[in-house]
Amino acid sequence: MLKKVGFDNEKYLKEQTAAILERVNTYKDKLYLEFGGKIIFDYHASRVLPGFDPNVKMRLLRQLKDKADIILCIYAGDIERRKVRADFGITYDVDAMKLIDDLRDWDIDVSAVVITRFRDDQPATKIFKNKLEQRGIKVYTHAFTKGYPTDIDTIVSDEGYGANAYIETKNPLVIVTGPGPGSGKLATCLSQLYHDHKKGKKSGYSKFETFPIWNLPLKHPVNIAYEAATADLGDYNTVDSFHLKAYNKTAINYNRDMEVFPVLKRILEKITNADSIYKSPTDMGVNRAGFGIVDDEVVTEAAGQEIIRRYFRALCENMMGFGDKEAVRRIELLMKELGISSSDRNVVEPARKAAEEAKEKGKGNEGIFSGAAIELCSGEVVTGKNSSLMHASSSLILNAIKIMADIPDNIHLLSPQTIESITNLKKNILNSKAVSLDLEEALTALSISAASNPTAQVAMEKLKELRGSEVHMTHMPTSGDEGGLRKLGVNLTSEPNFSTKSLFAG
Repeated sequence: MLKKVGFDNEKYLKEQTAAILERVNTYKDKLYLEFGGKIIFDYHASRVLPGFDPNVKMRLLRQLKDKADIILCIYAGDIERRKVRADFGITYDVDAMKLIDDLRDWDIDVSAVVITRFRDDQPATKIFKNKLEQRGIKVYTHAFTKGYPTDIDTIVSDEGYGANAYIETKNPLVIVTGPGPGSGKLATCLSQLYHDHKKGKKSGYSKFETFPIWNLPLKHPVNIAYEAATADLGDYNTVDSFHLKAYNKTAINYNRDMEVFPVLKRILEKITNADSIYKSPTDMGVNRAGFGIVDDEVVTEAAGQEIIRRYFRALCENMMGFGDKEAVRRIELLMKELGISSSDRNVVEPARKAAEEAKEKGKGNEGIFSGAAIELCSGEVVTGKNSSLMHASSSLILNAIKIMADIPDNIHLLSPQTIESITNLKKNILNSKAVSLDLEEALTALSISAASNPTAQVAMEKLKELRGSEVHMTHMPTSGDEGGLRKLGVNLTSEPNFSTKSLFAG
């Protein structure tokens, strides 16, 4: 079954490139373009806009690379508190280094890294800075802007933006990006703008951000999915009142841009000593994602599913102690607004039923009984459950690829001897409390079996066809399960239940 497409990626790429170049030509010297959202692997956009290439921004950058410099910003506070990018399970400092590598893979170099709101009492940030400098990457540190946000005269002075080191760039377009919101992209753009105008250069500022989509209705599910994705930040979408007043046209923006616009407009006018060309936050943007939508029904359905995924993620983050109940409450309200519930995710109820079956089978045993379900691209739902030999995710994936490869259920992909050998290693040599195979261990065992077992080889070839499939688990995955599922590229949700009673599963 082919996946439904609701977004024309090539049309979007063409229109977005043209819009950026048109804005660059507005200014004599440079345009500082604040690049919001994920610059690569934008899986949120690809989930809510089926057909959107998660790496389309990288393709965009490659088209513009002869005209653009790239500055990467990261907030020192995110480094110190080891903030994690949820879809990769890595900290923001690691994500920044990964982004530099990813850009290089696309033959794009980063001109400089800026550590924003830097203080001298931040040891982890200093280590990060040293690591980059040892690898030949230019690193700048910018302090918190003095006077921000109310004292415009101080902000736009040598004590404010002028106190930040100027970053030399050579191209007419300077893309300023960073991992996650609050990375200091705007302050970096405005600091550069301040220095340019002191030097007599005619430079400008603009913003590129995919969501919310300004020319979709306020309550469109795609825009509501953005609210769900940023529920932990307290963001919400709103009609751009400045745009409505200036042009008598409805455009959608979000609260932080609306709140900062009057101040930002005054800062720009103070820096340039001229009236701003922007009459609204929407004016500042060069966003063309809405023009790539070709099937509203498809993106509406996809956005509803993403909101449910975000709901489960918020529940789990709250259970693990680094989320809050308010984020859960906000997403629940959004779901009620759209008339959807967690059971509208096709894999939820089958996973719960598999857990009940595991419990029935293991009656009398003390332990946790887990179930998992996957919806294949064909639409078929396959389940798996945990046992003394395997985690639920391991049995799920092995069951799925057997069905996809038309392998009878009674044929083992992993021999009992192989499983016994691994569990013996974990229990008697590595002294591990958990001896059943997690998904990464099961996949490693499968690859070894495939060397001598043609049936296992056929099944293993089906793993790549799981990418984009929907998976739900009744318990939060262990690191080995989560890592395996992430590498397979599935869209995972789970119930807010721990998979073990141990506080440390060693």
